[in-house]
Amino acid sequence: MPVHRSGPVRLRHLAFALALSAALLAGLSLPAGAAPARGSAYMGIGVLAHDGQEAAPTAPSLAAQTEGVDVSGYQGDVAWSTLWSNGVKWAYTKATEGTYYTNPYFAQQYNGSYTVGMIRGAYHFATPDTTSGATQADYFVDHGGGWSKDGRTVPGVLDIEWNPYGASCYGKSTAAMVSWIADFLSRYKSRTGRDAVIYTATSWWTSCTGSYAGFAAANPLWIARYASDAGTLPAGWSYYTMWQYTSSGPTVGDHDVFNGALDRVVALANG
Repeated sequence: MPVHRSGPVRLRHLAFALALSAALLAGLSLPAGAAPARGSAYMGIGVLAHDGQEAAPTAPSLAAQTEGVDVSGYQGDVAWSTLWSNGVKWAYTKATEGTYYTNPYFAQQYNGSYTVGMIRGAYHFATPDTTSGATQADYFVDHGGGWSKDGRTVPGVLDIEWNPYGASCYGKSTAAMVSWIADFLSRYKSRTGRDAVIYTATSWWTSCTGSYAGFAAANPLWIARYASDAGTLPAGWSYYTMWQYTSSGPTVGDHDVFNGALDRVVALANG
């Protein structure tokens, strides 16, 4: 199986993060050409620029957790057998963004992870400034974001984070953002019977939802923080289900852990 283009991918990620960081520190808008093309966003695109990176977690701190990865079109054809042999047991693949993009590598990534034995799922990169939450949930489900009770498919993820194309909170008030997220989550559950996972970063959630705590009871949290621990969680959640802890891991950049042994990943898949 061909190995994806990991080197150029990480350089592109880093170049954008550095450009965004420089603009933010200078109090300026993004320089011309710095924003990526629509559709090219990926899980964690704003983490380095806004939250930075600290020391990576040490092996003992991850001992009771299960290694996973998340991938997008950036990775191309992924070497799933390599990841599997290195202990990766679950994977999420970007399926959609807004209502205008589907990942051209989705089949290889989503089905390839499943074929080698991983538990797999799909994620949607939200663009609350383009269409409604319900409309985007429908688009996601219709293009790979569904769920089946096969013991190997976990529920879909709403990737809600910094806007790489403009204003961080997509031009929405905190109340409007909460309403948009609720709209997405409600439609996703009505279509699949499952509560979607929410992927976010605490600093974004605090700023853009006003520290809203109302989703924690139903929706598992996937926290983004590149540090030695997951840090303070968004309002309402007392623990995380998944943690994206680095964008510079082996084989593919974005590595994650599930908060529990493999049987807990299976339990999430089964609902």
